[in-house]
Amino acid sequence: MHTLRRPAPIGASLLLAGSLALAGCSGASADANPSTDVTVPVRVAPVSEPGALTVAATGTLGAKDEIPLGFKIGGVVARVLVDEGARARAGDLLAELDLREIDAGVAKATLGAEKARRDAARVERLYHDSVATLAQWQDAQTAREAAEADLRAARVNREYAVITAPGAGVVLRRNVNAGAQIASGAPVLLFGSAGRGSVVRVGLADRDVLRVRPGDAATVVFDAYPDREFTGRVRQVGASADARTGTFPVEVAVDDVSGLPSGLVARVRITAMTCGWQPASTKNASALLFAARRTSVIASPAAVASSSSDAFATGSPARSISNCWNASSASRRPCEISA
Repeated sequence: MHTLRRPAPIGASLLLAGSLALAGCSGASADANPSTDVTVPVRVAPVSEPGALTVAATGTLGAKDEIPLGFKIGGVVARVLVDEGARARAGDLLAELDLREIDAGVAKATLGAEKARRDAARVERLYHDSVATLAQWQDAQTAREAAEADLRAARVNREYAVITAPGAGVVLRRNVNAGAQIASGAPVLLFGSAGRGSVVRVGLADRDVLRVRPGDAATVVFDAYPDREFTGRVRQVGASADARTGTFPVEVAVDDVSGLPSGLVARVRITAMTCGWQPASTKNASALLFAARRTSVIASPAAVASSSSDAFATGSPARSISNCWNASSASRRPCEISA
């Protein structure tokens, strides 16, 4: 605790003079020679910016879009062409199933569709010659449409019997090897797409997540690069807590980390601008600052400035507030006012 002695500022003198004038009108006596020195005990507390609050957390680096890739149908894995860490471009072949059975299914569906078309055409001619009935013609048309639908389904299965890169990115994990029997939809590869960059994923407690908004600035330091500081911004704030940890997921988009591997541990400091001493009105700020008559409070220069206009109207002593503002304006730091 330091003691600061400064001459009374002009604002405080004017307020004191006004108080004496009011006291004279009411018949109260006042000291004709007020003291010109005011002693105010203050304790400075540096902050990054008035109205700013820093939220610290630890998380891991990863691609914004991490896509599990698998086959639409089950089968035997014929080839896996990439290993973990391999980079790929959009459309590159990554893995494929044994296609012999699948291709046979496509061929069978193709033949069935061709036969159904011939049958439908023949029954249509017979119907127009009054040999076939309307019901027979309609049944032949339905059979043709069903066969064509089977062919389309077989071709879709053939298309998804191979895995290609959905975009430029890197293979993060490889789960199977060639020769393995795999079920439909089982993940074969985990692919990190570079399309939307990289993010650091952190979990924040409820009291912290309420202070953070998308767009808040952040600084990131990786344990692997302790001497380098990266910049970024909050991209996404989770709307619900994780059922296992009870924390809210938050993603911080980081600049210039395209060459760093996924999974690096990072320490994140988010500058939340939505919290702090930002009162809705000067009346509220005045009430907070004049609580110094009973206790000690932390006040930023912005809060003190917005409250000084209410000092005379409330009849509360503005002397300490003016001196606190003068003391802190030189260093642009808030100070603690002690009663």
